[in-house]
Amino acid sequence: MKAEDDTGQCTTNAIIGEWKTRDERKDDYEGGTVNAVLNLDNDYRFRCCGFIYEWEIYVSNDVVTPKNVKVQVWYDAGTSWNLRGENDITANTTGDKYSTLQYDFRVARNSISKFLPEVCRAIVDEYKDEVISCPTDPNDWRAIADEFQKRWNVPHACGALDGKHVAIRCPPKTGSLYHNYKGFFSLVLLALVDADYKFLWIDVGGYGSNSDAQIYNASELKECLEDGTIGFPEPDPLPNDDQNMPYFLLGDDAFGLRTYLMKPFSIRGMSKEQAITNYRISRGRRVVENAFGILAQRWQIFLSTMGQVPDTVSVIIETCVCLHNLMRMRYPNLQNVQLDTEDDLHNLVPGLWRANANMHEVNSVVGPNRDTVAAKKQREYLKLYFNNSYMICISINT
Repeated sequence: MKAEDDTGQCTTNAIIGEWKTRDERKDDYEGGTVNAVLNLDNDYRFRCCGFIYEWEIYVSNDVVTPKNVKVQVWYDAGTSWNLRGENDITANTTGDKYSTLQYDFRVARNSISKFLPEVCRAIVDEYKDEVISCPTDPNDWRAIADEFQKRWNVPHACGALDGKHVAIRCPPKTGSLYHNYKGFFSLVLLALVDADYKFLWIDVGGYGSNSDAQIYNASELKECLEDGTIGFPEPDPLPNDDQNMPYFLLGDDAFGLRTYLMKPFSIRGMSKEQAITNYRISRGRRVVENAFGILAQRWQIFLSTMGQVPDTVSVIIETCVCLHNLMRMRYPNLQNVQLDTEDDLHNLVPGLWRANANMHEVNSVVGPNRDTVAAKKQREYLKLYFNNSYMICISINT
C-alpha cells in the first residue's frame, strides 16, 4: 500500500499494520511475550482438552529440558521448553493436527513436527520404568492377584491381555504390511493390564496385518512365561480350597490355552457350568477393554489417523500409556464413571466410553499353538470351583 512522505512523494513502505523484523519476532519468543500470553489461560485451555490437570503440564515442564531433549536449534522452535510440553499434551489429548496446533501456540507446524517426538521420548525416558513396570517378584504378582480376587472375584489372575489397532497413514513402500483386516492401516498395541486398569506391560509397533496371537507369540512376555522367568508365585490353593492352582493371565480366543493363560470356553454348545465359568473369566478380562477405553477417551489422538512415521507413532503411544498410568496413580477415581458396571441382576451396564468412537479390536485368528492338555484340565477344575455352592453364592453377592 502506498502513502506520501513529508515531501509529498509516494512511498511503498507504508503498510497498514505493524510488521516486525525477524530479530524482533525472535526476541518476542525468547523474551517470553508469546508464552506470557498463552500462560494467562492455561487452566481453561487444558481443562477443555479432556480431563487434563495442571500437574500434567508441569510434569512435562520438569521433564522437557535441554538436558533431557537434544533438539536442533531453529528459529520457529525457539519457544520455551514448557510450551513444547504443552504442545505435546494438547496434540495427544485432542488429536489435533500440527496445522491446527500452530495457530493455538503460535509455533510453525514444521517446528512442532520436529520437537514433539523429542518431547515424547523425554517423557517416556523419564517415566516408563517408574509407571509401566512388569513385576518379576512373586510377592508383587501375588498382590496383583489378590486385587483381582478382591475386585473381580477371579482368584490367581495376574493380569488381562488384549490388543488394539492404532490407525496410521500408510508408510511409503510398505505395501500391505500395515493393512489390517478392517480395511485401514495401523500399528498394534498389545497390553497386559492389572485390576486397576493400569498397564503392566506393552508391546508397541506390531504390523496391522498381524493378529494378537502372532504378535504375542513373538513377544518377550511369552518367552518369560514359557521359561518361568516371569516370576509368578508357586502354585497354591484357591480360596476355600485345598488343591494347588498355578497363577495365570486372562486372555481371549486369540491366545492358546496354557496353564499360565486362561480363556473362556467356546460359546458353541456351551453348558450352564461353562457359561458361569465364562462369566467369571470375562468379568476379570473386562479390565483390559476398559483400560483401552479410558486411554482412547483421554488421549483422543487414538481416535484419529496418525500421519507420523511408525517410529514416531510408537513413541506417541508409549507417552500416552505412561501418562495414563500416572493419572491412575495420582487420580485413581478420575473417569471411573465411564467404566463398565453391573446392575443388581449382574447384567453388564456398558460404560460411557463404549458410546463413543473407540480403538479397533485386533483380528482374533487363533495362533498356531494348540491348547495343552494340562491347561484344559486346569480350566475344567476352575469350572468345578466356580460352580460349587460357595462360589455361586459369591457370584450372586458381588
